[in-house]
Amino acid sequence: MELLFDCNRAMFDDLQRRLSSAFGRFRPRGLLSEENMREGLREVRTALLEADVHYDVVQEFIRRVSEKAVGQQIIKSVRPDQQIVKIVHDELLALMGPTDPTIRFQKTGPTILMLCGLQGSGKTTTCGKLARLLQAQGRKPLLVAADLQRPAAVEQLKVIGQQIDVPVHSELGVSPLKVCQDGVAQANRLGRDTVILDTAGRLHVDDELMAELRQIEKKIQPHVVYLVCDALTGQDAVHSARAFNEALELDGVILTKLDGDARGGAALSIRQVTGVPIKFAGLGEKLDKLSPFDPQRLVGQMLGMGDIVGLVEAAQSAVDQEEARRQQEKLAKGKFDLNDFRSQIGAMKKMGSMRDLISKIPGMAQFKEQFEGVDADVEVKRIQGIIDSMTPAERSNPNLIDISRRRRIAAGAGVDPADVSGLIKQFDGMAALMKQIAQMSMLDRIKTLSGLGRMGAFNPGVTLTAPRGSTGKRLSPKERAKLQKEREKLERKQRRELREQRRGQPPGGTAS
Repeated sequence: MELLFDCNRAMFDDLQRRLSSAFGRFRPRGLLSEENMREGLREVRTALLEADVHYDVVQEFIRRVSEKAVGQQIIKSVRPDQQIVKIVHDELLALMGPTDPTIRFQKTGPTILMLCGLQGSGKTTTCGKLARLLQAQGRKPLLVAADLQRPAAVEQLKVIGQQIDVPVHSELGVSPLKVCQDGVAQANRLGRDTVILDTAGRLHVDDELMAELRQIEKKIQPHVVYLVCDALTGQDAVHSARAFNEALELDGVILTKLDGDARGGAALSIRQVTGVPIKFAGLGEKLDKLSPFDPQRLVGQMLGMGDIVGLVEAAQSAVDQEEARRQQEKLAKGKFDLNDFRSQIGAMKKMGSMRDLISKIPGMAQFKEQFEGVDADVEVKRIQGIIDSMTPAERSNPNLIDISRRRRIAAGAGVDPADVSGLIKQFDGMAALMKQIAQMSMLDRIKTLSGLGRMGAFNPGVTLTAPRGSTGKRLSPKERAKLQKEREKLERKQRRELREQRRGQPPGGTAS
């Protein structure tokens, strides 16, 4: 989990803010009527149009929402804005339609997947991502470099194949159709059960491109045809999907660059305008960033409802289970040092930016604005640099760090000695927090750590105190005195054990 904010815009951020503002207009109303809905739905309509959703799609969407919402009585314990959110949620799901990313593989011979699309849509990279995804499912893919229009496409696919350990078939001086035919034959010889054809693209849809693709489809007869679309192109992605579908009868769309500054119009319009479902979504440049398209999760994030499934998946992929078990055992024994703290930072960073993680937690989307303008990576690197400049003994026992050691650590980390002092001073508070966090669920852990970041836990100049647990009720003077007595007794025991350890004695034992 990354403890600090990533300033890149997430998809649908602006749309989410606008929809939240529109829903807020229904909050004081006891009844959803045509009159009091008009203003809020006007803002919903504007938000969708500015997200580059197709005009006809927006008009039909608003009509359906209005029909369902007008006259609905407020349900007990459910506010009008919550009712309208439910209606919009259901209609957005209906807009994108049900989708099944499952590929029906052939029982005999290789299953042939044909990917097509315009230049710049990320088609060649998506071929590699899809091969990696299928490889993880136990398939044995072969990539075929049939994009002979773009000079670097063949070499790019070869490099990608090496990175994911998937063979690539390529030829020069022959037609794209011949490359595809020979690629399928090569797959049979090598015993590869899946063939992915990377076909040519153009800067725009033209007759020559379509004729070439139709020829390949007719002769090769691929079992699945996917169109790769760039989400950043908005309505252009919808128009190209319609043109390709008329020529090839697509089985699905792979939408790329959903992690960028995409307005979301393509995702919300393609199914409705073309009838072609979105099957997969590309969420980053790395080859592991391709996922089955899930409208339920996308709509949940769009409406600020969170994505717990995505949060759990991120945690599972980022956290080393053996390391997590080892740290849990240490924390259960009351042990936590700077080595452990650095490991926690590293594991959390792997899960993604704080902004993305917060957006996945239901009800937490509004906190994303608090991280605007924060240079998260610089702060985390400074903390890690200070810890890395310490010796193993110093990381295990910060009490060893005196003035001369502080100066040496500061010089090694490129910070002021005061920064080192600040980190050491707040270590006790951090240790107490992390011991608490170790006992929490992943959801509560991220909520706590997001609050920790807002408190300045990752600014070495800030001192933290150990958190106080809530009793859930006001204590009587007698109860408070009893708790204070127990705390003092525990502190005395800990000090005694520490003194005995320093003298080399086992706790509670005597010197031999």
